[in-house]
Amino acid sequence: MPDPTTDSTIDLDALAPRDLDTLRQGVIQIDGAGVIHRYNRAESVFSGRAPERVIGRNFFTEVAPCTHLPHFYGRFREGVRRGRFDRPFSFVYGFDPRPMQVRITLRHAAAPDRYWIITEPVEALEPGHRREAVQAAVTQRVRAEPVDPSLCEQEPIHIPGAIQPHAVLVAADVDTLTVTACSGNVRDALDRDPLGHDLAGLLGSDLTDRIRATLQGEGVDPGRTVRARVVLPSSLGLPVEAVAHRNGERIIVELELAPAHPEDFRAASQLDTELAIGRLRGAVTLEEAAAVAARETRALTGFDCILVYRFDPDWNGAAIAEDKDPAWTRSLLGLRFPASDIPAQARALYTRSKSRFVIDRDYVPVPLVATPATANAPVDLTFAQARSLSPIHLEYQRNLGVNGSMSVSILVEGRLWGLMIGHHRRPHYVAPETRAAATVLADAFAMRVYELESRRLWQEQQAHLALESELVRELARSDDFVSALTEQRHTLLDLFEARGAATVSHDSVRRLGQTPPSAAILEIADWLRMTVPLGSSSYVTAEFAVAHPPSAPYAECASGLLAAFVDAERHHLLLWFRPEVPSTVTWGGDPRKPVLAGSGPVAVLPRRSFERWVEERRGVSEPFAPWQVDIAEALALAVEGVVLRQRRKIAELTGLLADKERLLTQKDLLTREIDHRVKNSLQIVSAFLQMQRRQVTDPASQAAFAETAARVMSVARVHDSLYQAESVEEVDLGQTIENLCADLAGMAGEGHAVDLDAEPGLMVPYRKAVALSLIATELITNAFKYAFAESGGRVAVSVTGETEGRVRLSVCDDGQGLPDGWSDAPARGTGLGMKLIRAMLDQINARLEVENRPGACFTVTA
Repeated sequence: MPDPTTDSTIDLDALAPRDLDTLRQGVIQIDGAGVIHRYNRAESVFSGRAPERVIGRNFFTEVAPCTHLPHFYGRFREGVRRGRFDRPFSFVYGFDPRPMQVRITLRHAAAPDRYWIITEPVEALEPGHRREAVQAAVTQRVRAEPVDPSLCEQEPIHIPGAIQPHAVLVAADVDTLTVTACSGNVRDALDRDPLGHDLAGLLGSDLTDRIRATLQGEGVDPGRTVRARVVLPSSLGLPVEAVAHRNGERIIVELELAPAHPEDFRAASQLDTELAIGRLRGAVTLEEAAAVAARETRALTGFDCILVYRFDPDWNGAAIAEDKDPAWTRSLLGLRFPASDIPAQARALYTRSKSRFVIDRDYVPVPLVATPATANAPVDLTFAQARSLSPIHLEYQRNLGVNGSMSVSILVEGRLWGLMIGHHRRPHYVAPETRAAATVLADAFAMRVYELESRRLWQEQQAHLALESELVRELARSDDFVSALTEQRHTLLDLFEARGAATVSHDSVRRLGQTPPSAAILEIADWLRMTVPLGSSSYVTAEFAVAHPPSAPYAECASGLLAAFVDAERHHLLLWFRPEVPSTVTWGGDPRKPVLAGSGPVAVLPRRSFERWVEERRGVSEPFAPWQVDIAEALALAVEGVVLRQRRKIAELTGLLADKERLLTQKDLLTREIDHRVKNSLQIVSAFLQMQRRQVTDPASQAAFAETAARVMSVARVHDSLYQAESVEEVDLGQTIENLCADLAGMAGEGHAVDLDAEPGLMVPYRKAVALSLIATELITNAFKYAFAESGGRVAVSVTGETEGRVRLSVCDDGQGLPDGWSDAPARGTGLGMKLIRAMLDQINARLEVENRPGACFTVTA
């Protein structure tokens, strides 16, 4: 029996199973499909898997899926096709806890469709300080309380100093194209140490010329790439995917063995991509588009699960669509994740570098080495596809139960809208063509999101702009902005899906719908005037009670607030209120514990629990959109024009009113002066008549002069009252009649007297006062003349107010009374007095009543 040896030429087919177990090398026999038929003890020791657990299973997809790469499985398939295998190659198994670098030899077995995989250990590898530190911190953690998540944001993830092992990286000076740094596994792709060499000698002149023409010179966009599929000497005729990009003063080239035949690995064709995009374009809602994108991306890439992950304004994330293997019971659909799960510097990296694929979470990072002159200048791997990930992130994937992963940025108008995330429970290789297809599909989804959201926003904005235009038209026709915005067919309440609205103008509040009370709104207005910076004209929040605790009692109607100042002085304000929307938010774990304290050199660790954690949210409204704030500010600007117009109108009217008051004052003074002069003139005329009366001897002439003087005096007394009154339109009738009675009693001579009972402050129009004064004069003088014959007597005069603005004037005497049939008897004297009385009665629409008591009593109601 031959002595087992490490010689790779040993005839494995001649060894019995127990002899295979004595070999130091790991030995596996598989068939052409990759199914395991033999598995020796050494391989079992390396992998930690018992033979009975793996025999009958597929080596490349079930037992060691980390080998399902062009570097391993691709070589195997190519050797099967050719009928021969090339020279051995190096490979690294990420065994836990000690990864191992091995030398792999592929050989044909004697039996048909049987092949040997011989694994010879080269050395046990350190997992890398950072990964080892994370693992140690996990096992040594003694604290579970949350720590400051901002510590995660301090990690320099763009300069990890290492790459993933499925690729090789070289970095060259941008001007000279001389290699200044490379990855430690460079011999997997190149036949020499590249440091100090020119790229042309390593990659060939064709590719180097393309790199020089595309990436050298000024104005080259960071991350711009040059792609080519080349065959390098060390690749043994297998294609190598080369991707070069520029970052600062370096040209970075990544080399990765590519599938020689598309059927060996899932590879998306152009037709697959076009059909997926076509189905995506058929989606008519955002939810439907997200579901189609998840389904089509999973069909292209083969991940166990694809999530469409959307960021909110605070950078919390939510899984809005999911397509997954039914056997994977964990679902993340509808869950929210705190912003610290994807910290700020990771989001910035996603914005600049659109895709990231991890084949095997447990990979051993390959460090970068550099020339002495550049050793202190870390290589920026922002745009490197094979950039090594943060060990904290890899631990996060481990806690989530994810091995292979994918993240492709969804950029809408240049802003990170979300991510297309792929999860696989085992290591998962995605071919370069498929990675590109997934990126194109994510871009197509981003464009569809933009189209759908833009259309929805456009329709909403058009409806609001139409309402705003109608309000502005009302404002243009009005000098009162409050009534224009609150009393027309459309009001402030119709804007922004608000349940309440209000205007504040100085200390006046006009409310519409469901709002806090007016006093509370005035307090809110004062708070806004003090809080909002002077350079800002608006304020918006969906959690008003947090910003303004006194408004907490009104959360049901005012959890959301949009306010816009109208004028620079902030006297006028427009407000819209939105009610509280009580809701439950389901988080993927407790958002209060986004990271945990680590130990040693690891400050923080990712959380380990992703169980559903339900949070009830109160005091929060539907948020106001930025475009709604713009419309509110525009409307406030339009209102400002009305307010300025009001100010100008008020100033104009104030000026006109002042002019009018001045003219009225002048008119009043002039009228009073006229009344005074008319009174004086009439008194002079009356005095002349009295003088003339004394100069004649004829009794009839004396009586005529006396009557005429009395009549002139009665008119003079009215003008005297007008002169003394506050108003030039009305006369105090009682005061006028009192003065008139005194004058008539004096003119009548001794023995004659007038008793007056006049209601004080009885104001009547000038025209009525003149008529009543003349009537009273005639009645009193007639009483003196006819009632008492030759002897004197007393006359009682009464002036009182009646309903509906009418007055009653009574002149009664206690004389001999009226003779029988007096109304039909001829007039005593000229009869002019009674004609004058009747004319005055008709002029003021008054009536006269006469009765004997004894004595005569005349009552005029006017």
